[in-house]
Amino acid sequence: MPSGLTGSALRRLRTALDEQLYALGEPPFTNASDEATAAACARAVLRAGEPLRPAVKAAVRATLAVLADRAPGHSLEVRVPPHGAVQAVEGPRHTRGTPPGVVETDPLTWLALATGATAWESAVADHRVRASGTRADLSPWLPLWPEWSPGAPLP
Repeated sequence: MPSGLTGSALRRLRTALDEQLYALGEPPFTNASDEATAAACARAVLRAGEPLRPAVKAAVRATLAVLADRAPGHSLEVRVPPHGAVQAVEGPRHTRGTPPGVVETDPLTWLALATGATAWESAVADHRVRASGTRADLSPWLPLWPEWSPGAPLP
């Protein structure tokens, strides 16, 4: 389990995923892996024409937790308002005020980046991501699941 996901957050993630899958007319998710659940929820949200708000929120928070585990540190704040933010990437520790590095984007763009449906470079070039600071390049860590491509079966 990603360290940023508590037991109750994981239960909310699984519930939100199953509700989103039901809305899509798909069967419930049966994989027991926490990361697979996070990936499946993000992908289900992206497949939905009008994603359910609890699924968006749960997917954003879970994928941010995965990022924080994979890129530990405190030199970059990754913000996905209104659902969450994490500090990540090694470097000088940030304690007060505006951090030295900030990445901010909307929830659907973040989920597209996390799953590989959108490339980091194109999202930055299209101004869907605002990135500032010397450590604000998340391309070494995104997508979180590089082996998956849109249209491929879920893990």
